[in-house]
Amino acid sequence: MQYIKGMQFYQNDKKTAITLGKFDGLHKGHETLIERVIEHQKNDGVDSVVFAFDMAPLYEKIKKKKESLITNEERAGRLFGRVDYLVECPFVEAVSKIEAETFIKEILVKQFHAEYIVVGTDFHFGYQKKGDYHMLQQYSGEYGYEVEVIEKKCYEDREISSTYIKEEVKKGNMKLVTQLLGYPYTVTGEVQYGKQLGRKLGFPTMNIVAEKEKLLPPNGVYVSSIRIDGMLYGGISNIGCKPTVSEKEQMGIETFVFDYHGDAYGKKIEVALYEYVRPEKKFHSVEMLRKQVEQDIAYGRKWLQGFNSNF
Repeated sequence: MQYIKGMQFYQNDKKTAITLGKFDGLHKGHETLIERVIEHQKNDGVDSVVFAFDMAPLYEKIKKKKESLITNEERAGRLFGRVDYLVECPFVEAVSKIEAETFIKEILVKQFHAEYIVVGTDFHFGYQKKGDYHMLQQYSGEYGYEVEVIEKKCYEDREISSTYIKEEVKKGNMKLVTQLLGYPYTVTGEVQYGKQLGRKLGFPTMNIVAEKEKLLPPNGVYVSSIRIDGMLYGGISNIGCKPTVSEKEQMGIETFVFDYHGDAYGKKIEVALYEYVRPEKKFHSVEMLRKQVEQDIAYGRKWLQGFNSNF
C-alpha cells in the first residue's frame, strides 16, 4: 500500500475504484465501503483507493479540540496490505473551497481516473457540502464512472457512526465499542521511562501517552491485550494519573503485560482495551494498591482464558 499525505502527490494513470470519507474509526460501516473497492480491485483490474479527509486543520482553525477514534498512523496500519493507496487529504481552506462539480471533474476523474466511486448515503463534498451521491450519479454518464451507494449499517436499530462509537467510548462501554468497530479499541504509543514504581511493587509496567487527539475512555482499569514486535500478549491497563503514587495530573496508560520479559523501552506498542474493570482510585497505602493490582491481574487472566491462544 502506498500511503500518500496530500492528494496533490498522487500520481497514477491506472483506473481506480475509490471510496471517500473521514474514516474516523474504520468501523463496520466504513468496512463495507472498503470491501467494495477491494472487490473491484480483484475483479476488474483497477487500483483500490481510500481517500480520507483529515479534518485536523479545520479543528485547529476554529480552535476546537479534535477527538479521534483512530489516528492517521493507526488508520494506515489497519489498511496496510489491503488497498493499493491510502490518500490523506488535509481539509485546508483551499480544499474546502473546491466546488463540487470541479472536485468531480478535476480530482475524481482527471487525477484519480475513477471508474468506480463507492460512497455512503451521507457523503457530502465540495464547497458548502453541495455535492452528494445524487450529484455523483448525475455526472456519471458524462464522465464514464459508476457510482455505488452503500446504505448505513445498523446495530440494534441504530446507525453505526463515529458519533455513536465516541459516545460509548466515553462511557467505557468497550464491549459495545468492539461490536461497532469490528475490532477492539486500540491506543498506540512509544513505551516511556517512568519512575519504575510498578517494578518495585513486583508488577513492572509499560507507560505510553496517547496522541493528543486520541479519544480515551474513562479513567480506570481495563482488561487489555498488547502487541509488541508483532506478538500479542494479555494484560491489564490503567488509564489515568496514578493517584496513589503520583501528585502530578499527567494522563497516561500504564500496562502490566502478562508473561513478557523483554525490554520494551522506546518501542511502539498497541494496547487494545476489552473491558472496563474498575474506576481509578487512590489507596491509603502502597500495600493496599499491591493487593488490588493482584486482584486485577487475576481477573484479567481469567477473562482472557480461551479468548486467544496467544495469551
